[in-house]
Amino acid sequence: MADKTLLIVGHVPSPNTQALRDAVEAGANAEEIDGVRVLAKSPFDTDADDVLSADAIILGTTENLGYMSGALKDFFDRTYYGVIEEKQGLPYALYVRAGLDGTGTIKGLQSIVTGLRWKAVRDPLLLHGEWQEAFTDDAHELGQLVAAGLEAGVF
Repeated sequence: MADKTLLIVGHVPSPNTQALRDAVEAGANAEEIDGVRVLAKSPFDTDADDVLSADAIILGTTENLGYMSGALKDFFDRTYYGVIEEKQGLPYALYVRAGLDGTGTIKGLQSIVTGLRWKAVRDPLLLHGEWQEAFTDDAHELGQLVAAGLEAGVF
């Protein structure tokens, strides 16, 4: 039975970004990980209650005009004040699918999560440039790392 919940909030406007979120979810649901419930949702379908019930969160976004997707920004707009007090210290990880350099996207997200006082469990995963099949391997590893760390009580 799952004692902890890992929430994955990933924007998936294309088959490639869907593959990334699916890979993160598959990694988090790896056979050797027990005791972690994984919930993967669109930013538009995620609310403050989802965040309040999470023990860790993985955020996924595309780089849009040098910033995070409007979908993920909408998620933060709707949930920020509903979670700010109760979820301080929430472990989080971030992956960014960027056609450019991703720095503006990462900086914008880090600004928001700093205000929430969430704690990064690793550096952001930047999937940059032309699409590569290896991106899904990196995303799978990210999901597995966060779920395993959550299960082990590392964060």
